[in-house]
Amino acid sequence: MGILSVLIAAFAGFAFGAVWYMALSKPWMEAAGIEVGEDGRPANSSPVPFVMAAVAMVIVAGMMRHIFGMAAIDSVDQGLVAGLGIGLFFISPWIMINNGYGGRPFRLTLIDGGYATFGCAIMGLVLTLF
Repeated sequence: MGILSVLIAAFAGFAFGAVWYMALSKPWMEAAGIEVGEDGRPANSSPVPFVMAAVAMVIVAGMMRHIFGMAAIDSVDQGLVAGLGIGLFFISPWIMINNGYGGRPFRLTLIDGGYATFGCAIMGLVLTLF
């Protein structure tokens, strides 16, 4: 059941990301400096970033499951709060550092950090459902 819960949590995080970035696509593309075509869609339509994101979600969900097991996080509310904390206090600050040194707009940090925070919260919740 462990592998299945990791895969389902990874899918949930990935799916949330699809909704998050569709809703924030225009401000995200502007803040990230993504080149767009005449249709307003990204000029580069390579599937590679999506494959990388899917793999990353499995890695994050797998490590979260490992941490949850070591910390005896086994209820839905604990999983939600722990996931929220991982996204907000581990991943988002790292995004802020990378964007800060790269001279990227703080709005990009808020969008990407928001995804990390809420995506990890959802993954934590899903991991504790099984």
